[in-house]
Order: sequence, then structure tokens, then C-alpha cells
Amino acid sequence: MYKNKKIGVVIPCYNEETQIGIVIETMPDFVDKMIVVDDVSKDKTVEVAENYSKQEKYKDKIVVLRHEINSGVGAAIATGYIWCRDNNIDIAAVMAGDAQMDP
Repeated sequence: MYKNKKIGVVIPCYNEETQIGIVIETMPDFVDKMIVVDDVSKDKTVEVAENYSKQEKYKDKIVVLRHEINSGVGAAIATGYIWCRDNNIDIAAVMAGDAQMDP
């Protein structure tokens, strides 16, 4: 929470099994929800993200959404924003799943 606002970070992913853990581990503590949106990855991106979501530290912070059809990064971001809107997130931001952005 930041200034009494619920913060959600949408993380669009496609084949990021080696990087998604870094993104999750470096997310600032004031972020309430990490919305990992997998765009039909061919690797273990979903498995890695779901394993983090089971850890005590991240158990209530990570939501994993999966597209059934590869739709591109824009659609993955839109899916995450819709989830944020529907789940009372006050502020939503995007952080790529490839760990190239400084959190």
C-alpha cells in the first residue's frame, strides 16, 4: 500500500522462466499485488510464477493469469489492467517480465 492506495503491478510474460523470479524478488514491498499475465509461454514461466505464489512471503501477493491464445504484450497488459479494475486496485503499473526494468 502506498498513501492508502492499493498498488498492482501487471507483469506481461512470454517465455520468461529464467527472469520472472528476478522480477518477483525485486518488486518493492509497497506493491500489494503482482499480476503475472502469461501469453501462452512455451517454457515454465507459469510454473515458476505459481511456485513463488505458494511461498509464504508471496502467497497473497501474486496472481497468475493465463491467455489461451497468444495475443501479444498489449493484450497481456490489458488483461492485467482489467483484473486490477475488477479487484479494487487503486493504482496499476506495468513491469516487463524480462527483468530489464529497474523496479
